Amino acid sequence: MITDSLKTIQTDMNRYDAQLIAVSKKQPDNKIIEALNAGIRVYGENRVQEAQLRWEIHRQTYPDLELHLIGPLQTNKVKDACELFDVIHTLDREKLAQAIMKHKPEIPCFIQVNTGAEIQKAGILVQDLKDFYNFCYSLGMNVIGLMCIPPMDDCPDGHFKILNDKAKELKLTNLSMGMSGDYEIALKHGATHIRVGTQLFGKR
Repeated sequence: MITDSLKTIQTDMNRYDAQLIAVSKKQPDNKIIEALNAGIRVYGENRVQEAQLRWEIHRQTYPDLELHLIGPLQTNKVKDACELFDVIHTLDREKLAQAIMKHKPEIPCFIQVNTGAEIQKAGILVQDLKDFYNFCYSLGMNVIGLMCIPPMDDCPDGHFKILNDKAKELKLTNLSMGMSGDYEIALKHGATHIRVGTQLFGKR
């Protein structure tokens, strides 16, 4: 039951000032309805088109929904993303920053940081972060924090610490980090937004 899983996660979060983002990507509608009935109103989606199909209907019933884009964003999808989502967690290149500014300059954004320097993963490299943040700042973007996804085969502690340290350097107060397998560790390192799917909904 989602209500039982939610209670467990909320218990883990009790000592921390963090927001739960329910990762709803590819979940069946019956589980989404159950989550909505449990009072969950903040959801994370990976793809713009899938999110449109799911949430445009639910938003008519639940006007207090808050939708977070937590997957890669192509520049040709920015207009649709800005119309649907309330927060973007995957700002990772200058062209994307310029496109967001064109369509919705006020939308809150997290810069995605590739803390493991993984070739196959999106995100700004740690050594390039300050310059990219300054570029976004010069555009007038509403950058509210940093986001990361640690490498699967690495202990996440070091990556969460890097993100926390970099956020402090840039005077950013929000950290989007921690998923089903490591959100408790992320909370200890200052996570303000945890992205939880399997732990909440169960395996797909």
